[in-house]
Amino acid sequence: MVGAFVWGCLADRIGRRQTLLISLSINSVAAFFSSFVQGYGSFLFCRLASGVGIGGSIPIVFSYYSEFLAQEKRGEHLSWLCMFWMIGGWSFQMGSAYQFHSWRVFVLVAALPSVAAICALTTMPESPRFYLENGKHDEAWMILKQVHDTNMRAKGYPERVFSVTTIKTVKQMDELVDMGDSIAWHQKWRMRLAALFKQIRGNFLAMFSPEYRRTTYMMMAVWFSMSFSYYGLTVWFPDMIKYLQKQEYASRTKTFSKERVEHVTFNFTLENQVHRQGQYFNDKFMNLKMKSMVFEDSLFEECYFEDITSSNTFFKNCTFIATLFYNTDLFKYRMINSLLVNSTFLHNKEGCLLSDVSDDNNAYMVYFVSFLGTLAVLPGNIVSALLMDKIGRLRMLAGSSVISCVSCFFLFFGNSESAMIALLCLFGGISIASWNALDVLTLAAVLGISIFTSFVGITKAVPILFASGALAAGSFLALKLPETRGQVLQ
Repeated sequence: MVGAFVWGCLADRIGRRQTLLISLSINSVAAFFSSFVQGYGSFLFCRLASGVGIGGSIPIVFSYYSEFLAQEKRGEHLSWLCMFWMIGGWSFQMGSAYQFHSWRVFVLVAALPSVAAICALTTMPESPRFYLENGKHDEAWMILKQVHDTNMRAKGYPERVFSVTTIKTVKQMDELVDMGDSIAWHQKWRMRLAALFKQIRGNFLAMFSPEYRRTTYMMMAVWFSMSFSYYGLTVWFPDMIKYLQKQEYASRTKTFSKERVEHVTFNFTLENQVHRQGQYFNDKFMNLKMKSMVFEDSLFEECYFEDITSSNTFFKNCTFIATLFYNTDLFKYRMINSLLVNSTFLHNKEGCLLSDVSDDNNAYMVYFVSFLGTLAVLPGNIVSALLMDKIGRLRMLAGSSVISCVSCFFLFFGNSESAMIALLCLFGGISIASWNALDVLTLAAVLGISIFTSFVGITKAVPILFASGALAAGSFLALKLPETRGQVLQ
């Protein structure tokens, strides 16, 4: 958000292409260093710098691209551009399904698209609109001629001659003033920074001028409603699916009481069991995995645990007498209110063990659900691209919001994992049309995520009513906004 605010004003002074190159370079460099840092503070700083860089590139891309588009096709082509956000999501989810063995490798790989974008931008021209606003008519004319000739050749009219009948008046900017050679370099930079901050302040205040105040407030309300509902629900869906998975998993828990086991070797996986008041004498637990195992009020005497890998496994109020733990991850924090008498831990497993999280199957399901949710956006993206310039931005925004609002009430019937996945795809496919008409992210996304996730496992009514109410309000306000279809960029 901070990056978008600063880089947007910088793009008006040094150019869209140049600003994109700088912001993407900052993102790439910060992401590269974040994969090699050794401390949490330095990692957090690098990720913050990376976010500032990527935050500036997202809004500038739309401005840069739209300034090359004909006004009658602007909405359609911007919608096609939004599809690459979805393609990036596909790549992330498919790559994450392989579960990189090192987070450093994952962070480094995530920086590669920015490097590729920088290489591609070096072959792209600057925005002709920026050149015209800064009095560089010859440069703008050459770029427009190149675009014209390329389009005419594609249409089969290579003989068409490019001509300009009108030209925009030069925009007076502080950067055009010659400072001379007598001024020191640091004074020049101070004057340029002062001019930049003055422009940022001027642009911000211009949004709340009498001419634009009403539109600004209404746009803020529409953006808030869309971000609050969309990002709140997209995070709430996976959490609800995991909650339903846990409920279904817990319903299959096997319980054993007062069992007595002597001289038995366990060398197979123990999963989803509860053992109460058991007695184990001279037993061996070797080369096995323990998943969601709970032992309560049990006695282990002269037992031997070797090469044990566990997840969500605990021993509560248990007693261990003359028991040996060798090469296990059964650390003492798993022994809740347990008594250890003449028991020894040797060669405990070391390293960062993600031992109390979902297993591989559940992790794969999370990535698969996210992939399906992203894939479901494809039909809505295609429909919005084909209809955006035909029915207008406002109708597309309001209509998509209303249908998304109605689809929220189907969430009351989502009582199974498959039903929630289907509803996730339905909501994502419908609401993407609204985002193609907005293309922005706000603080409301953070608020929606924090509120919606707090109700997981408590009630579905509050998130559904919040989301549907926000979408209904947003669709109503969207109809009050001015239509931009077919208008020249100002």
